[in-house]
Amino acid sequence: MPKSKAGYPKQKPTGLSREKRIKWFQEARFGMFIHWGLYAIPGRGEWVRYHERISNEDYQPFFDEFNPVNYNPVSWARAAKAAGQKYAVMTAKHHDGFCLFDSQVTDYKATNTKAGRDLIREYVDAFRAEGLKVGLYYSLLDWHHPDYPIDIRHPMRATEQSSFGGPAPVATCNKPAGGAEKYRNQPRDFSKYLDYFHAQVRELLTNYGTIDIIWFDFSYDGMRGEKWRATELIKMVRALQPGIIINNRLGGSISSKNQETYAGDFTTPEQIIPPEGIVDENRQPVPWEACLTLNDNWGYTAADRAYKTPKHIIRSIIECVSKNGNALLNVGPNAKGEIPEESLGILSEVGRWLAKNGAGVYGCGLSELPKPEWGRYTRKGKTIYAHVYDMPMGPLNFRGLNGKVSRARLVADGSELKIYQPWNAKEYSDDAFINFPGASLPDEWDTVIALELL
Repeated sequence: MPKSKAGYPKQKPTGLSREKRIKWFQEARFGMFIHWGLYAIPGRGEWVRYHERISNEDYQPFFDEFNPVNYNPVSWARAAKAAGQKYAVMTAKHHDGFCLFDSQVTDYKATNTKAGRDLIREYVDAFRAEGLKVGLYYSLLDWHHPDYPIDIRHPMRATEQSSFGGPAPVATCNKPAGGAEKYRNQPRDFSKYLDYFHAQVRELLTNYGTIDIIWFDFSYDGMRGEKWRATELIKMVRALQPGIIINNRLGGSISSKNQETYAGDFTTPEQIIPPEGIVDENRQPVPWEACLTLNDNWGYTAADRAYKTPKHIIRSIIECVSKNGNALLNVGPNAKGEIPEESLGILSEVGRWLAKNGAGVYGCGLSELPKPEWGRYTRKGKTIYAHVYDMPMGPLNFRGLNGKVSRARLVADGSELKIYQPWNAKEYSDDAFINFPGASLPDEWDTVIALELL
């Protein structure tokens, strides 16, 4: 097979349908999001330039200082694998315009910092070596580029915007808008920026071997669809990486009957899990992925200690899977290139649980049974997985499953659970029951029971 300039095999066209492209993704169900860049140095989140209205000049010291001496993507990849995550998506370029890869169309990149390395190449190689699928995040915005418009989403905007760009900043800086006048008076040619960003996407999808996901972020107001030359962009992406899957944030509608070329393969609710999953206009399921933070911020935020518990994370993953969705869980490494210890601890606990109970997650989806009062259901083929969160008063009731289950097993250890009809449930003859001895569940986070259907 011919090779690219970087030495990776070039992609051969495959003509895969969306259903075939997305299959691995819907079996994986759980991935790692990585937000990392210059903003890890101020440690006030990835929107720090926007919230504090920081100019290119005032942001430059972070570029001059950037030197993540402890960056070791091999350890990141092993942590993701141990956590039970099957894929990862890392920020190749965020809104501030700083590139973690060795782009040939800009000097604003990691190879020109004290780091002196292509950090994306190391990430791709490390995660691929652990058998994980590899994704790249690319921001459509660019606050550093001289031809990106000074609009209401830009740090040098003329008027204040009260609420945009994720969580409220930990620290704020109310700089007068007049300080940005020189930026707003500069001539800007948006077509030049589009050429630049298309060229960078081409680099990312040409020089790093197989890329499984391209995660664009994000469209807004009038900056949607063809404003980005989106059809042209997607045709290039598909030609370079025929098997890649693309998210929905170029501005198309994946749920519409008349989908645009750039509608994407999956949709991406952020910091929320849809109450009933996501379907199209014909009520058919749409592939989706909820992107979620471990604390309250995406990029490293030193003061943010609001970490979610392992139980919270596990139940959020199950909620996504029970509605035919994925969970993409974020980590925000610090300026030294370290994933915070709190994040690693949570991921480790989640991984231990998944090692025992992953059968009820991977490859599973909607069960089509009503949500039970004690937890949730997932399903894979002829096996329904009951995720039991709350110890019932009396036997555990499986509504409508009497006579439909051949056997029940505790997933964590494979032990048998006897299905029976208790003496006090004669009025519920359509239901199946099991009984847990004692006063507590075997696993207080989520006790998983495999119900094999006849």
